[in-house]
Amino acid sequence: MEIAMIGLGKMGGNMSRRLIKGGHTVIGYNLYPEATDALAEEVGLVPAYSLEELVSKFTSEKRACWIMVPAGKPTEMTVEALKDLLDPGDIIIDGGNSNFNETKARAKDVNKHGIAFIDVGTSGGVWGLTNGYSMMVGGSDDAVKYITPALETLAPGKDKGWGHVGPNGSGHYVKMVHNGIEYGMMQAYAEGFDLMRHKEEFELDMHQISQIWRFGSVIQSWLLDLTANALSDDQDLTDLDGFVPDSGEGRWTVIDSIEQAVPTPVITLALQMRFASRDSEQYWAKMLSAMRGQFGGHAVKKAD
Repeated sequence: MEIAMIGLGKMGGNMSRRLIKGGHTVIGYNLYPEATDALAEEVGLVPAYSLEELVSKFTSEKRACWIMVPAGKPTEMTVEALKDLLDPGDIIIDGGNSNFNETKARAKDVNKHGIAFIDVGTSGGVWGLTNGYSMMVGGSDDAVKYITPALETLAPGKDKGWGHVGPNGSGHYVKMVHNGIEYGMMQAYAEGFDLMRHKEEFELDMHQISQIWRFGSVIQSWLLDLTANALSDDQDLTDLDGFVPDSGEGRWTVIDSIEQAVPTPVITLALQMRFASRDSEQYWAKMLSAMRGQFGGHAVKKAD
């Protein structure tokens, strides 16, 4: 099929490569034209240097435009611009990590103009080009059916790794929960390896253990494969800082769990631990030390 890709960064660029390799025609636009030119030369992307030009280059009667730009204002601005350029029957696809509530509102607004809206929660990162992308799709049956050839090419297999999960907002909602689970899994691995690293009497090799667990273990996973890669050169991770950001989806998962009164203690604590990683001063720890000294007369360690 013919499809446009707006945003040709790590995800959008590799998705374009996979689509073109699969026989699709991809019209591409990026805020920085260097990325557009590079993909045009490398894989035959049809280049466009504005959204107006991108829309005009379609030869098919129905135009499907896939957005892969940062969530929030960039996505909102892109949707608003496309809304004025497309015709009734055309399709806008948001493949980024947008908040599902914002997605529902955008879809409702776009639908008023006769334009279909599809939200695709997309997972796979930099490995998606080779392994395929896991995609959780929200939208109308007709719109999703139209872009199914592209989804089948982007996925790990024609009938696996993707699915139409429900109406608008559901794709981004399922991806939000997916990322919340990811937080919990990452935290569990991190705590386990930290515990073993502190057991100095055994002189454990973290990389060796990660390799053992990769095969035949009940905790084997792709995430553990990536952990083994990270530990292969330096198991002390001396070149890394302990500051761990969050994309926002973990927060949204926790907020939704509170609103629905559904307990998610592991995901919630994993998010809180990311917050803790960013506090270089650790005022809270100093406060704990001060209180112990006040009520119990315990010895207090002074700062250097």
